[in-house]
Amino acid sequence: MIKERIIETNDGILDESDVEMYNSYAKFMRDKGWYDIDLIIETGISSGDILEIGPGPGLVGLEIAKKLPNSNLIGYEISPAMIAVAEKNAMDYGINAKYMLGNAIEISFQNSSFDSVITSSSMHEWEDPIRVFNEIYRVLRPDGHYCITDLRRDVEPRRWNFVYNSTPEEVRYNLLASLNASYTKEEILNLLHKSDLKNAMVKNNFFTLCVYGIK
Repeated sequence: MIKERIIETNDGILDESDVEMYNSYAKFMRDKGWYDIDLIIETGISSGDILEIGPGPGLVGLEIAKKLPNSNLIGYEISPAMIAVAEKNAMDYGINAKYMLGNAIEISFQNSSFDSVITSSSMHEWEDPIRVFNEIYRVLRPDGHYCITDLRRDVEPRRWNFVYNSTPEEVRYNLLASLNASYTKEEILNLLHKSDLKNAMVKNNFFTLCVYGIK
């Protein structure tokens, strides 16, 4: 039986020590290849103006920008401390990414501003997913692509144990909290149906789910 969802937070990670710990974990995830960068790109994400919602330390967007020449990456992040880390990581990558402070339930860009919208591991923290889905639709240009990836709460126990036990011990508590706050495919399909992204595709991966489509 799938456990009931436990809301984690909608404020992002604010404490500097927690931010640095998460940055180290994000690099661990990147180096393990667990962010599925190629799978994200294969959903249709291409060069052009890319908005990353909730980039945290920015590694997913930066890895994508590294693989997509002539892309212009902008991150929209709720935590000022995370923005500082993302800016440093962008400098290390040699990528001229920009990061802005804001809440994705009301994105401060005009309609049809981006060719692609991406987000990884932030959906479980959104206070109002339907509003964020609608904002993604609004800021996308016609025929623009979006890709949303996050943990899924109904991951098979043997797969979850593999990930959990492979993770640095100091971040396991936070990872468990994120898992408990994540959604199932059926829950996301229900939310999407009430939003402007009602035609989105949703698929389960090893221990994540992926929401993707075209405006």
